Amino acid sequence: MPRYNATQALSGSGLGYLPPGRQPEIKAIRIAVTFMQAFFEAIDRSDRQQSADLKTSNADDPYPNDDVWVETLPSIGRIGKMESTIEIEAVSRRRSDAIAFQRLYALPRDAVGLGYLASYVLLDWVSSVHPIMSLGISPWNPGTGLGFVIVLLFGRRMIPYLFIAPLLADVINLPTWPPWSIEIPAAALIGGGYAAASSFLLRPSVRFDPALTSLRDLVLLILVAMASASFVALSYVALMIAGGALPIEELAAATLRYWVGDLVGVMVVTPLALIALTRRLAICASLESMLQTAAIIAALALIFGLAQEQQFQLFYLLFMPIVWMAVRAGLDGVSFGILVTQIGLIVGVELYGKEPHDFLAYQLLMLILAITGLVAGALVTERRRIEFELRLHRESLARTARRGNLGELAAAIAHEINQPLTAAGTYTRLVTDALQERDPDHVMAAETAEKAAAQVERAAEVVRRLRALVRLDRRGRAPCNVERMISETVALCQPAIARSRSVVRWSAAANLPSVLVDMLQIEQTLLNIVRNSIEAIEESDRRDGVINIEAALKDPHAVEIRVADNGPGFPPDFTDPFVPFTSRKKEGLGIGLSLCRSIVEAHGGRLWLNRQAQGAQVHFTLPVAEEIHHG
Repeated sequence: MPRYNATQALSGSGLGYLPPGRQPEIKAIRIAVTFMQAFFEAIDRSDRQQSADLKTSNADDPYPNDDVWVETLPSIGRIGKMESTIEIEAVSRRRSDAIAFQRLYALPRDAVGLGYLASYVLLDWVSSVHPIMSLGISPWNPGTGLGFVIVLLFGRRMIPYLFIAPLLADVINLPTWPPWSIEIPAAALIGGGYAAASSFLLRPSVRFDPALTSLRDLVLLILVAMASASFVALSYVALMIAGGALPIEELAAATLRYWVGDLVGVMVVTPLALIALTRRLAICASLESMLQTAAIIAALALIFGLAQEQQFQLFYLLFMPIVWMAVRAGLDGVSFGILVTQIGLIVGVELYGKEPHDFLAYQLLMLILAITGLVAGALVTERRRIEFELRLHRESLARTARRGNLGELAAAIAHEINQPLTAAGTYTRLVTDALQERDPDHVMAAETAEKAAAQVERAAEVVRRLRALVRLDRRGRAPCNVERMISETVALCQPAIARSRSVVRWSAAANLPSVLVDMLQIEQTLLNIVRNSIEAIEESDRRDGVINIEAALKDPHAVEIRVADNGPGFPPDFTDPFVPFTSRKKEGLGIGLSLCRSIVEAHGGRLWLNRQAQGAQVHFTLPVAEEIHHG
């Protein structure tokens, strides 16, 4: 791991020059530089020790690829023990490789660092609400949460910027700041505290997942943030008191204010940013999401619009929309709702001119609300993930069972047909031998030929009985609503849609007539076509997969349903996809489209492909219910 030079970091920020005669400040800078160098040396020693321990453990391990959690796209998971040649720093690098926006990670380190510094200074300026004695101690510090994000996603190489950011923010945003002998050690305390916390989460033994895919990861982030914020708050306030910038009477109040501000900043900013940058927020502008946001705004209006003595009691109204978002959208949705709530709270405090102690009370309640909402959202997300994995497992078992059933059916067909065909072949050979004799027995040959024909007829009867067994029954047909069939099919595909990160859009023409079909069979047909599109998009590694389902009246007698995607489409050499047992999918049996066409044609419709369109397009028609009734 490359070692960072703290002196260069400070000099590069424009703070390395001090006018002559400022000996105390120069001494303070030397102390801070020494502290930072010692901190990075400690990180180096820790990494070298972990690397040595990992090499030793892997050298004696007969299964070197078994236990250490590493991260892979598209989400970060727990797979595989690293080989002994990989350094510990590779773990944090793999965490960064899981970033959803790869172009962001491809930027140079200095560009990312400068972007972080600019964002930190801006957030520090925006969040300066009721600071204590112009020291910037406010109960709302979103820059702290951003510091966790930058280190957890981009690794320890970003740690020097954690030291520069608070120093730069104070110089730019505060009208007056403490002497350099206090300011620089204060920045070292802030940067060192949160750098140590982030480095702890990056340790391979901690097994922290920056994508927050489990409740364990979220709880670990909360606990580490609480501990590091406690250390930073107490140390910073003690340093201010020792330097004469704060009176000793403000120790408890200033420490609580600082701790609440940093922790709220982490709870509001860090989960939202980590999710957005590692696996993208699963939030869409739906009617429900707009109602949830409106409920938050309405609750805030009630809180700030009523009498002073009722405001804190009414704050608990915010729990209803937050819990609603947690239950419906999981951790992704509730993290966005918490951000909206915090912004609304700041706006309300500024508009209604609340006292500093009121704002601190609001932020304490906001902290409780944020932790409650995040934990509830993580529980919902984890439960959905487990359900999704179980569903995948059941689908895998179902596919295995279908293959087994297909094998049993093939064996049954072979067994039933083999006997009469074998007998027919034997009788045919007897007829041939009899006719080749000098004095052929025509009567015996005719009888034997009749027996051969009987065996052939028996084989044909076996085939007819099997077709009657598996033929599509007409008794289950009834008038069905096309919109209902499409919506239920899309709901059945939701696990596969979520796995492929595709988007399914569907629409139906107004006043579309009902169709007389077996609803289960047509839904299975549509389900098979949509799944083919999803699998094609997955195999092409598209991140912007879109599947459109449209239903319209083709003519007065038929309704046409069209399924189109932006995947790779049908291969040019794949001349007839309807031929049974021909497939280009790795695990395909080649009977899906053939069965779909058989079902549609059995209903009196037609199924065809559009090879000229971009992607794949499958069309099929279904007869209108009234037409069949009158026929």
